[in-house]
Amino acid sequence: MTAAQPHEVTLSSAGVTPEDVIAVARHNAKVMISAEALAGVERVREHIEKLAHSETPAYGISTGFGALANRHIPGDMRTQLQKSLIRSHSAGMGPAVEREVVRALMFLRAKTLASGRTGVRPVVLQTMVDVLNAGITPVVREFGSLGCSGDLAPLSHCALVLMGEGEAAGPDGVIRPVPELLAEAGITPVELAEKEGLALVNGTDGMLGMLLMAIADLRLLLTTADITAALSVEGLLGTDQVFVPELHMELRPHPGQAASAENMLAVLANSPIVASHRVGDSRVQDAYSLRCAPQVAGAARDTVDHALMVATRELAAAIDNPVVLPDGRVSSNGNFHGAPVAYVLDFLAIVSADVASIAERRTDRMLDPARSHGLPAFLAGDPGVDSGLMIAQYTQAGLVSDSKRLAVPASVDSIPSSAMQEDHVSMGWHAARKLRKSVENLRRVLAIELVTATRAIDMRTAMSDGVLVPGPAGAAVIEVLRATVPGPGSDRFLSPELEEADRLVGSGAIRDAAEQATGPLH
Repeated sequence: MTAAQPHEVTLSSAGVTPEDVIAVARHNAKVMISAEALAGVERVREHIEKLAHSETPAYGISTGFGALANRHIPGDMRTQLQKSLIRSHSAGMGPAVEREVVRALMFLRAKTLASGRTGVRPVVLQTMVDVLNAGITPVVREFGSLGCSGDLAPLSHCALVLMGEGEAAGPDGVIRPVPELLAEAGITPVELAEKEGLALVNGTDGMLGMLLMAIADLRLLLTTADITAALSVEGLLGTDQVFVPELHMELRPHPGQAASAENMLAVLANSPIVASHRVGDSRVQDAYSLRCAPQVAGAARDTVDHALMVATRELAAAIDNPVVLPDGRVSSNGNFHGAPVAYVLDFLAIVSADVASIAERRTDRMLDPARSHGLPAFLAGDPGVDSGLMIAQYTQAGLVSDSKRLAVPASVDSIPSSAMQEDHVSMGWHAARKLRKSVENLRRVLAIELVTATRAIDMRTAMSDGVLVPGPAGAAVIEVLRATVPGPGSDRFLSPELEEADRLVGSGAIRDAAEQATGPLH
């Protein structure tokens, strides 16, 4: 079953976990700040105040930004400097991104503020946390980040709300005037001081938040892909002998491959369908889409593990420019460059597309009477009169094609900006946005494979007068699916059934059903 989400997450010097990010972004966990973290923020801020009053220029404290860094800003104009920075950088366009993305972005920025490396006052950190806890969601637009100097425009749209400006939605999702939302929550807008504008916008928080959520989603979907692949093996009268352990970890020691093979073997355990053709079957080998399922899904698992390693390192970072070092130096740096995150976001888009691609091939095989070993064309009730799942495969093919397009890497592109000061950027935000779409496509592709494989199994059972039945795991999955998605029969309005299967896949209900019979799967 899905692990319970924490109701409260604390920002401290120990940092946060991927699970903390998911809890805040998706499950509205309350965010607390430890007394230790607040004290550290206060201590570093005192150092920044001294630098602000020094005659020696300090970037972002007493100078302009980016290509304008050579201009010294007098003390009486520095509050205006911070306001101008946030207002001018809030230049996003396009549709609003999802609420969970904005919440992840804000929580991760609050995590960095709490590190004591950015130089903000405690009130800035507290206000950001208060906005999160009040369920107020700044409107962040689709376009605006180049993934370098951080996710500048998205973070600026959030910072603008802390100032009492910009656009935001309340807990009910309705966009209302920001001053009204803050007043209702008892939140006083922040008057930004030296350094604070930069500290609020210099981070990889948007792309990192989307990476962490994609990893969580892919972990569920890759387990589900092993389940649907195993059901397709049953539907196509395939063998389970290619999934035995000695063929995997012992001969080709990729841990993800071994995990997927073990999952598939567990789902196929005690299957009368599989057992029925172990003797007297003239076929030598199953098609690649069946036989090589663990190799593909397993490679995907290993890639997700690599992405998690990168994400965990980034999660431990305190990204700002300039940053306050432990010895008190305020140093310009390039840690805001999103390349490490952008690369794995692109890598996961390749993975997502390929797992979807092999699932679609299994679906197509079950619908083709020349390759389905005795099943009716398109699994139709009355082929010719009925079209069965013919067009469901079209939908699946369209989703796979879209995912292949989304697998083209964003991180190899770079368009110079800021008068050539920022002459190489990561495009990590764009990599994250397309990965979210690709993961969504994969979920839908697996839902269609689920509907197809379970219909194929039901038809085999009916055609054999109840002799060819699935194993306990397959039966458990079919029982959960059939509660809301009917089985074989005459043609009917198919879209709602596919949407319901998609919901069951995304909720984890299909994985949970299989695990009733198998125990915990990888």
